[in-house]
Amino acid sequence: MDKRQQQLADLQVHLQQLGEQFAQRLREELPQLADKAQQLQQAAEPGEQLAYLGELREQLHKLAGSAGTFGFTELGQRARELELQTQQWLNSLQLQQQGLQAFVEALQQLASSHQQAATPRQQASASNTLSKGARAESVYRIYILEDQAKVGETIRLTLNTFGYEARHFLTAAELDAALVEGLPDALIVDVNLGSTQQSGLEYAAALQKRLEEPLPLLVITTQYDFHTQLQAARIGAMGFFSKPVDVAKLESRLERCFAQQSGEPYRVLIVDDDRDLSNRYSLVLRGADMLVEVVNDPQQLFEAMARFNPEVLLLDVNMPDCSGPELAQMVRFNDDWLRVPIIYLSAETDIALQMRALIKAGDDFVTKPISDNSLIATVFARAQRARLLSNALSRDSLTGLLKHADIKEQVAIEQERAQRSGKPVSVVMLDIDHFKQVNDSHGHAVGDNVIRALANLLRQRLRRIDSLGRYGGEEFMAVLPDCTGEQALHILDGIRQQFSLIRFAGELSEFSVSLSAGVACGQGLSAAELMEQADRALYQAKTSGRNLVRLATEN
Repeated sequence: MDKRQQQLADLQVHLQQLGEQFAQRLREELPQLADKAQQLQQAAEPGEQLAYLGELREQLHKLAGSAGTFGFTELGQRARELELQTQQWLNSLQLQQQGLQAFVEALQQLASSHQQAATPRQQASASNTLSKGARAESVYRIYILEDQAKVGETIRLTLNTFGYEARHFLTAAELDAALVEGLPDALIVDVNLGSTQQSGLEYAAALQKRLEEPLPLLVITTQYDFHTQLQAARIGAMGFFSKPVDVAKLESRLERCFAQQSGEPYRVLIVDDDRDLSNRYSLVLRGADMLVEVVNDPQQLFEAMARFNPEVLLLDVNMPDCSGPELAQMVRFNDDWLRVPIIYLSAETDIALQMRALIKAGDDFVTKPISDNSLIATVFARAQRARLLSNALSRDSLTGLLKHADIKEQVAIEQERAQRSGKPVSVVMLDIDHFKQVNDSHGHAVGDNVIRALANLLRQRLRRIDSLGRYGGEEFMAVLPDCTGEQALHILDGIRQQFSLIRFAGELSEFSVSLSAGVACGQGLSAAELMEQADRALYQAKTSGRNLVRLATEN
């Protein structure tokens, strides 16, 4: 066993010892928790009850924060749920006997659970039964804390139209009760919560601290000042929206949050002649859920670049026969790779030499040895920025959809695939009815929101295998492989109905708009003919009164 393996083995032994110590601590502390719950049940005065609740909340908070670390995942999650319920009782200032009895029983059940879960291994295997709660596949659950009923319901209904599972809560107590049942995928909070002493930001900050992983948080408010935005940033808000809320913009930010969470792993290419070191870097980055390839011979770099299409390139500065900066200059010869950030790895600490290397086609310089966390953070930040930049350059900036030329290319690709497979392909042309009136009445900024809203709805409702692009202005094109014209007609008509229900915030009033669409599907037609037929069907929908979807008929 080499030194590194011995270190890992020693670390594992130490972790096991700590886990056994924590298990012994549980055997002492959980009965104390049950005793405290019994004292709460027997307390007669509200002040005494609240004191016991405060002590229980602190104990549950510590237990929720530490149990999962030592492998008692289910115990930690259950303690977290009870902590939230305790906080709900503290916030309500009133205890109902029936609810209190159920709460005490839950605490006592938690206290007795250590007898069935004596080791971390048993708890860890049981933790698979807990989750955020059952929800339909790919449907995100959004919780909204808004004390103004009309505002909250408008946001809820619109998000549901976009395909989310949204719930609206008027008070923090109502939301706390729902959190005990299961966590949402994102939270929308109003800064001002009416007559309550606690602001929405204070509530969200306290909630995030109690969670093992913070929720994506969006903030809505009438206070658009610097101090309020700073508070939101400090608690990790990912969006800040002034009232009246533009729900289309809000939904767009939600979509971006979830896309970032569930996006494809970042692709990293490592070029280093030291096999052991490059394999370690690879192991660390793979452990952070990145896709990694290693090249030990610089002459193999360009073949790997073309095949792997990396989003970040890690280059050793000093290699036999070819330096990192020289290799970086050769990479930059190819325009297709100009957007790939290059990070140099070297033990060189001379700033002048580092700057000289960076000037030669580099983007960052990391000095060896680098800690695992620093390596992950550096690569992740560069990869994230590179992907955002790549999307910005290859996609429409307003909608995030394919640009005009790219969506036309997809029509040709899918049409050729359909010809080979004998399966149908449908092409859809659609645009927003009376869009000029929207711009004239409400301004181009509001018009952009309408365009973005339709793009988001289309992205929500169409499949991953479908291609979607902004053809120009308020006009869109979609390509639906393995989909007949009748099927496409049914899908688009559902989208048409949903779009007409969305309410947009104008300067003076709310309004809604409609869309019209044309669908074409035919064997033996070229890509140009499919697009022409879809465009003709769209024209028929427009001349027939708008707010319609028409299926083209072959002549």
